[in-house]
Amino acid sequence: MPSRWTERRKKFRSYLAGNRCYHPGSVHDPISARIASEIGFEIGMFAGSTGSLGVLSAPDLIILTLTEFADQALRINRAMELPLMVDADHGYGNALSVMRTVEELEIAGVSGMSIEDTALPQPFGTTEKPQILSIEEGIGKMKAALAARRDPDLCIAGRTSAPIITGIEDTIKRAQAYEKVGVDAIFLVGVKTRAELDAIAPAVKIPLILGTATPELMDREYLAARGVRICLQGHLPIQAAIQAIHDTMKALRDGTAPKDVKGLASADLVKRVTRADDYDRWTKDYLATKP
Repeated sequence: MPSRWTERRKKFRSYLAGNRCYHPGSVHDPISARIASEIGFEIGMFAGSTGSLGVLSAPDLIILTLTEFADQALRINRAMELPLMVDADHGYGNALSVMRTVEELEIAGVSGMSIEDTALPQPFGTTEKPQILSIEEGIGKMKAALAARRDPDLCIAGRTSAPIITGIEDTIKRAQAYEKVGVDAIFLVGVKTRAELDAIAPAVKIPLILGTATPELMDREYLAARGVRICLQGHLPIQAAIQAIHDTMKALRDGTAPKDVKGLASADLVKRVTRADDYDRWTKDYLATKP
């Protein structure tokens, strides 16, 4: 019997199999997920960085736990009908931890997840530059992720920051190795120029996902022609939300009358994103006394 997430996962796979490049909506909680759905995004994207901000109000230093991340992913999935792609970081540990990560996030209803080959959290005694795992350990993590998957429609993307750590030659080597293992897509972080993407794209046969792209790369027709099916635009919504909350609280503290506060959501928007009409109908159907 198909799970409630099957339709979303099949839709996500169809996006990867198509010939378009999609910008996902960056979501971090149920309200942002509802808004992404209403506005018309095709895919939601939940990152470890926005998870850490939204759940802990902490920087992206891998201190958010797997269960906290999975719980928030489930809340997001409950609130929207879009396929949700998540950044599962390094799988919260070694290859065995990756298996647990896949299990928890699959249960939480995600449609796709990336597992990366960066050494996280940053080890003691290292410089500020991120460290990358050996390709052998990266392969082991990808194999573990695929072995832990129970729903074949769930997408697993092998993620690497090799473009900004070890260079394009190593990026191609890693992408091809992860593709050979059987991942569904390659998630690249740190590609900055068209020359770099033009070198990588022909060497990879499976779909590409790009982390936040530079202005030079922000052309969806160009990206689509290079096999890029998803390209992130950063995580501006949560930054905007932080600023709006800060400004509203400061205005109230500084003496602005509530009626004079600017930039508030309309009652109609709040009603829509909270599905107030549905709750009104359910109240009448299930709580109201009928003759």
